[in-house]
Amino acid sequence: MHTTDQRSRRRTWRHAAYGVLATLVGLAAAHLVAALTVPAASPVLAVGSTVIDLTPTPLKEWAIRQFGSADKLVLIGTVTVVVLLLSALAGILTARRETPGLLVVVGLAGLAGVLAVLRPGAGPLDLLPALVAAVVAATSLWWLHRVDDRAATEPSPGVDGPTRRGVVLATGGLAAAAVAMGALGRWVTSYRLGGTDVALPVATDPASPFPAGLEETYDGITPLRTPTADFYRVDTRLTLPTVDVDSWTLTIDGDVDQEVTLTFDDLAAMDIVERDITLTCVSNEVGGPYVGGARWLGVPLADVLARAGIDSTNADQILSTDVDGMTISTPLDVALDGRDAMIAIGMNGGPLPRANGFPARMVVPGLYGFVSACKWITRMTLTTYDAEQAYWTERDWATDAPIKLSSRVDTPKGLSQTPAGTVVVGGIAWAQGSGIDKVEVRIDGEAWRPAELGPQVSDDYWRQWYVEWDAEPGQHFIACRATNKDGDVQTDVRMTPFPEGSSGLQEISVSIT
Repeated sequence: MHTTDQRSRRRTWRHAAYGVLATLVGLAAAHLVAALTVPAASPVLAVGSTVIDLTPTPLKEWAIRQFGSADKLVLIGTVTVVVLLLSALAGILTARRETPGLLVVVGLAGLAGVLAVLRPGAGPLDLLPALVAAVVAATSLWWLHRVDDRAATEPSPGVDGPTRRGVVLATGGLAAAAVAMGALGRWVTSYRLGGTDVALPVATDPASPFPAGLEETYDGITPLRTPTADFYRVDTRLTLPTVDVDSWTLTIDGDVDQEVTLTFDDLAAMDIVERDITLTCVSNEVGGPYVGGARWLGVPLADVLARAGIDSTNADQILSTDVDGMTISTPLDVALDGRDAMIAIGMNGGPLPRANGFPARMVVPGLYGFVSACKWITRMTLTTYDAEQAYWTERDWATDAPIKLSSRVDTPKGLSQTPAGTVVVGGIAWAQGSGIDKVEVRIDGEAWRPAELGPQVSDDYWRQWYVEWDAEPGQHFIACRATNKDGDVQTDVRMTPFPEGSSGLQEISVSIT
C-alpha cells in the first residue's frame, strides 16, 4: 500500500509534469508561428538574445573561452531549463490554485513577448509567437488538470492516482502535437532559408594564383586556406537571419550627398575584386581558434560609398546595420586609405554561406571583426562617433581595433605525447596590413631559433611556418613569436581580449616519449 506521503509526492510530480508538457506545447506552437512570421521572435530566442545583450562582457568572454562556438547552444539550453523549471512550479500551483498557476504560464510567455518587441527593428508582429505560446500553454495546462480531476474521481481498483484512458490520451496527444509542431516549424525555417545559390560575377581584378600550403608536407599545420565550412563564426545570433537575395538591398545614407540603395545585382555589376584576406575575432585568446584565411570576392568599399557622394562629408564613422538591427562601427578612413576593404558577396569561389553573412558582408583587412565585419549588412550610415554608438562601442570595447601581431603553434598539440626524434613544430602567424617577416621558436627557454616560412600569399594573409626539432624524451615547453615587415616584434605582454584584443606569447607543454 502506498502511504499518504507517497501519494502526495506522486501527485506533485504529476502536476509538475503537466506544467512542463503544457509549456512545451506552447513553445512548439510559438516556434511554428515564428517560423511562419518572424523567426527571431520565437520566445526562447527572444529571451536568449536579451540575455546576451545584458550579460557583462567578462562573462561573455568566459563563455566563449569555455564553450567556443557552442556557447549559443549552452545559452538556449540554459534558458529552456529555467523556463521548464518555472513551468513545473506553475503546474504544481495550478493544482492548488488554478488562476495563479495559469497566470505564471501566461507571465512567462508575456515576458518573452515584451523582450521580442523591444529587440532592434522589431514590430507588432514580433509579439504574435508569445501570444500564441501564452494561449496554447495556459489552455493545455487547464485541460490537463481537468482531465486529471475527472480521472481522479474514478480511480482504478488498487491503483493510486489517475491512470484512466483520458489522462493517457490527453498527455500523449499533447506530446505528439508538440513534436509535430516543432518539426513543422523546423521544416518551415529551413524552407524559408532556402539556398544561397546566386550567380557570382567574374572578378575584374582577380587575385594571384593560390600557392600550395605547408599542410601538404607537414601534418598538423593549419591549412593555408580555411575551408568554408570550417571558417569560424562568433556573433550574437541565436538563429541565422532569413534573407531573400531578390528583395535584399544595401542603403548608404547619413552625411552623404544623396541616399543610395543598391540591390545585389547592382553590386554584382560594379567592378569586382578578389582578395585573399585573413580575418580575426577580437575574442580570440592567444593561440586561439578564431582566425581564418579565405579568398573573398566583392566590391571595394570606397566604390560603394562613392555612389552616395562623400567628398564633402564630415563623418568619421561608418555605422553598419544588419537585417535584424545589429550595428557595427567602422572608422571611415580605413575605407579610403587604400587597403582592400570591400562589401564581399563571395567566399572561396562560392557565395557567402548564411553563417558568414549571405548575401553580403563587410570585410576590412587589419581590423578585428567587431569594428569591421558586419554580416548580413543592409545599411551603411555615415555619421560621427560623437553622434552615434554601435552595439560593441556601447559595451566599452575599443573604437579603433587594429589586429595585433600574433602567432600560434598548431603542432605538436599542447599536452600531447610525441615520440622522440625529429619533431616538426609548426603553425601560423599573422600581421594584417604589414605582413610577416619572420617567426621564431623557443624550446625550454633557450635562445630563439628562426623558423622556415611557408608561401607568401599577401600582406593581409597569414603565414605558415615550421621548425624541425631533434626532440629528446621528457617534458618540454615550446613558444613562438612573430616579427612583421616593419620590424615590430610580437609582444610578450599578456592581455585579455577585452577591450582591444589579446596579446602575449603562446607557450605549450609537450611530452616526448
